[in-house]
Amino acid sequence: MTDLGRKELAVIVLNYRTPGLVLDCLETLEPEVAGVDGFEVVVVDNCSGDDSAGLIEHGIVDRGWEGWARVVRSAVNGGFAAGNNVGIQASDAEMYLLLNSDTLVRPGGIGAMVDTMREHDDLHMLGARLEWPDGQYQVSTFRYRTPISELISGSQLGTIGRALPGHVVARELHEFTVGIDWVSFACVLIRREVIDRVGLLDERYFMYFEDMAYCRRVTKDGMRIGYQPAAHVVHLRGGSSPVKDQTLLRKRRPGYFYAARAHYFRDFYGLAGFAVANVLWTIGWVLGSLRGRSGAVAKQYRDIWCSPKHGVEIGGSDDES
Repeated sequence: MTDLGRKELAVIVLNYRTPGLVLDCLETLEPEVAGVDGFEVVVVDNCSGDDSAGLIEHGIVDRGWEGWARVVRSAVNGGFAAGNNVGIQASDAEMYLLLNSDTLVRPGGIGAMVDTMREHDDLHMLGARLEWPDGQYQVSTFRYRTPISELISGSQLGTIGRALPGHVVARELHEFTVGIDWVSFACVLIRREVIDRVGLLDERYFMYFEDMAYCRRVTKDGMRIGYQPAAHVVHLRGGSSPVKDQTLLRKRRPGYFYAARAHYFRDFYGLAGFAVANVLWTIGWVLGSLRGRSGAVAKQYRDIWCSPKHGVEIGGSDDES
């Protein structure tokens, strides 16, 4: 039973200089949330340093959304995990839906996720079906990254992936599934119980790897993660971060990506495991390069060795190679 005064659902949308995307996202949320007792949307402006927060607040007023949407301003930009933590702490709710600003919720998407959680008391986190604007499927369910998975990642060779299927990170699913390793936090529904048991997101991860790391904490505690393909959410991918575009163009990734990667492997595999992951990635990179298949971006062979302490310094101008 929901505590008196506690919301059933708080949707957390994180903004960093993407006011247009946020308002587009809110427009798709209106039929899902407006007028539903116990539902609200909290937009966290992650210290954008521009007029984003004001534009979003004006948009909410102009469209008559004040009854279910509001803006909370963070004093600092601590990254994805920290910004979402601000939103979680700003609302007392039974469930929290973390939703990227570069998403559009298809009709019925929120209801499908909430209903699934209502029907499955032993389900603690839930991912949605992410898709492109034309409806094409995006992989949003995964196995944990391991040192061995870095061999596959570095090589981009299907033969290695087929030989080590349990270490292929992407896991394509098309049916309701419970008991998976982790889901994309572009859209994830989290029970309050999860936060009460394992805490908020780990703010050492500025951006990337925080979703996988959090899910590892959740599953280690014995809780279960599911996937509901009946909930359709368009993910514009890259609208809220440049890293995916940089990867496609083989440009050097920013330091926070490698700092997060280092945190992840050191947290769950220790310093030795971090070193093994890098050595295996390098072996894969060499093998893939010999076959013309390496998926490495500029300077990746060097940047993977960064430590969290100085990771933010990695990366340079776009013309660096």
